[in-house]
Order: sequence, then C-alpha cells, then structure tokens
Amino acid sequence: MNARLAVCTAPESVTEDLVRTLVEERLVACGNIVPAVRSIYRWQGAVEEAAEALIIFKTTMEAWPRLKERLAQLHPYDVPELLLLAVDDGHAPYLNWLDESTQPVSEP
Repeated sequence: MNARLAVCTAPESVTEDLVRTLVEERLVACGNIVPAVRSIYRWQGAVEEAAEALIIFKTTMEAWPRLKERLAQLHPYDVPELLLLAVDDGHAPYLNWLDESTQPVSEP
C-alpha cells in the first residue's frame, strides 16, 4: 500500500499557508487542520506548554522524502514534529486520487 498519513503540529497561525503550499507543490494530496490542540512536552530540559494545531496530511511513500525536506524548510520550529503512519487499506477511488494528487508534474 502506497498511501500514508503524516502528522504534524504547528502554530495555528501558520497552518493554512503550510498546508496550502504542500498541496500546491503536490507533496500531499490533502491536509486536515485540527485547531486548538494543547501540547505539553519536554524541550531543552524544561517542561513546556504550547497552543498548536494538529495537521493530518494524506500523502504517499514516494512523496515522503520530498515532504520531509520541504516541511523542515517551511516550518517555524527548529525541530518540527513530522511522523509517518502506514495505511493498511482504504477506499480504492480515494487511494487512486491520493496517488494522482501527489505525482510530480512533468516540466515541458
């Protein structure tokens, strides 16, 4: 199965531009923004807390290397969260759309 879900947290103020750019660049077929996530985490030896949004990306294994590189360039954090999750099965027409939506466009 080629389909993958990738999850990421980010400040809510940047999520729309981040998702739109990754969709336009065909690195993800879709990104769902889940607002009002509160994260508690350890950073540089201290326990921190932040208001964030969760992004659920629909992508493919082929697009994954490009997505990892590009998200690191676009994301405002020094160490952005980006985790890849396998998809075991899905609705075939949706999976076909996902594959088509993440294929690089050939340059003329």
